[in-house]
Amino acid sequence: LMKGNLSTNFSKNKNTLERKLNKDIEIVSRNGEKKILKGRALMLIRNVGHLMTNPAVLDNNDNEVPEGLLDAIFTTLIAVYDLNNTENGIKNSKHSSIYIVKPKMHGPEEVSFSNEIFTKVEEILNLPKYTVKLGIMDEERRTSVNLFECIRAAKNRVAFINTGFLDRTGDEIHTSMEAGAFMKKGDMKSTKWIKSYEDRNVDIGLECGLKGKAQIGKGMWAMPDLMKDMFNTKIDHPNAGANCAWVPSPTAATIHAMHYHKINVKEKQDDLIKQGRRGSLSDLLTIPISNKENWNKEDIYTEVKNNAQSILGYVVRWVDQGIGCSKVPDINDIGLMEDRATCRISSQILSNWLKHQIISKEELIKIMQEMAIKVDKQNSNDPN
Repeated sequence: LMKGNLSTNFSKNKNTLERKLNKDIEIVSRNGEKKILKGRALMLIRNVGHLMTNPAVLDNNDNEVPEGLLDAIFTTLIAVYDLNNTENGIKNSKHSSIYIVKPKMHGPEEVSFSNEIFTKVEEILNLPKYTVKLGIMDEERRTSVNLFECIRAAKNRVAFINTGFLDRTGDEIHTSMEAGAFMKKGDMKSTKWIKSYEDRNVDIGLECGLKGKAQIGKGMWAMPDLMKDMFNTKIDHPNAGANCAWVPSPTAATIHAMHYHKINVKEKQDDLIKQGRRGSLSDLLTIPISNKENWNKEDIYTEVKNNAQSILGYVVRWVDQGIGCSKVPDINDIGLMEDRATCRISSQILSNWLKHQIISKEELIKIMQEMAIKVDKQNSNDPN
């Protein structure tokens, strides 16, 4: 990707397609001038979080080295190909920058640590300071609460902030595991804390001066086969003041691009800046504990089945085939783009319900076994 020469062939609807990086587009403007339009979307690379270690490199005491350090040095080194690329007219950055999105950071101290790491990498590779731009993924409670200070901690690098429902909810449950039984996964989407989280992310980003300088992103559209539904509903993201969002495929990206022609996000952001910050800290910290008064056994089993099937459907690809993100059928056989955030939220909600005796260990294992049979049936046409 950084050299600009990657291509691949694949089959879709009995046709063989080639996918490769587009070259820049030459156009003639209204007044007859030749102009060059960039032919590709800007590519950002996602590194791992701070906490994982990896046996690929050991320190002097034979301890595994943090994978975040390896990612930082290697992905920056690879991106130097782009900075030096003068051959084929396919450059990623017009401004000789490298764009790294960093997930799973808990608060300003960890963002500051990322800043320190990238400063060190720039020194090692003899790159100008702040060549590496940083994307802060707002998906842990300590980051949501302290987002203003997180942005300050990397103010010379921030090129991206975003929200992501699955990971953020997984952390919400994990952080408050002792507080009580949580609501069902779907019900949490309409709670006070999630609205405050989504609104504050945009408002704080704008307050910090990101308008016209950085991306403010929203979450994934997870159903790659339901593009009409996406067309009808994902316009909500630019309407919320976001100028980018996650999509599951190039086709989805093309459709979502249409939304930005319908909504002028700059005007939307101007309106939000005038309004001032929405969503209170109190709402953000309202833990979505359930009062359970309307739950019967069928409701409980349906939620547990949903989460058990989700875990097993994802894990069989992840563990058996090494596929970290792919389209996995849900309990109703609708293909969903799933990644490790799927495992995170589903395992947390089941752990929480087990801890607070909404379901017994025996019931959970029985449902897991039932869902294992369903997942095997769903995968019966896959030889792997």
